[in-house]
Amino acid sequence: MLVLGVDSSSAVASAALCRTEGTQLTEIIASGSVNDHKTHSQTLMPLVQSLFEKSGVKPEDIDAFAVTTGPGSFTGLRIGVSMVKGMAFALGKPCRGVSTLEAMAHGYPPETDAVICAAIDARCGNVYNGLFEVSGDRVVRLCEDRALPVTELTAELAENYSGRRIMLAGDGAELIKNELPGALIPENVPESGVQTVLAALMQQDISPAALMPKYLRLPQAERERLAREQARKESENNNDKEHKQ
Repeated sequence: MLVLGVDSSSAVASAALCRTEGTQLTEIIASGSVNDHKTHSQTLMPLVQSLFEKSGVKPEDIDAFAVTTGPGSFTGLRIGVSMVKGMAFALGKPCRGVSTLEAMAHGYPPETDAVICAAIDARCGNVYNGLFEVSGDRVVRLCEDRALPVTELTAELAENYSGRRIMLAGDGAELIKNELPGALIPENVPESGVQTVLAALMQQDISPAALMPKYLRLPQAERERLAREQARKESENNNDKEHKQ
């Protein structure tokens, strides 16, 4: 099966064309990443097009599309998911949506004997986080994706996984290592487009219509709107109380 994997959850846009058989990745045909400070709406489609040109693969040759659906950059996720939905719908091909954090955990080899802590910087001392471990050739979840303060996460790791090797992944890794110096940040992990394909091997096909981004919290604009509405309601309630008095 020929799979196109796309990750646009961070500042780096990544894509990979891979050959798979069952739940095994058999060949990385072409892969690439872009981090030139442009928006993914400018870089992602040209990146994918360059992979087609470099490999000689045509879009209609793709059997399935895989894409990270979150957590991550709200805008980045929407762009990546929308692009994959459009291509898959036009070609009549299935999709597979994968957790960004779970994709990160698939960057480690099957023999890894460690707790894998995938973390994305969520700002203000918080991270989007998921914990995993490798069992044989499978990545096993230890918790659901969540948003936590770094201090709470590192306390959990120290308490529950003392004596285990802890390996970090994602742009939140340094934040955790500052609080947990014994944790490791390995080098030479696969590009995130390849990680997306690896994670998608364990997922089920879905239709393009069913593919959606998954956010762990509301976008900032929505949070600000709700805060304004709450402030307005409180002001109106206070005014009502004053009039009754």
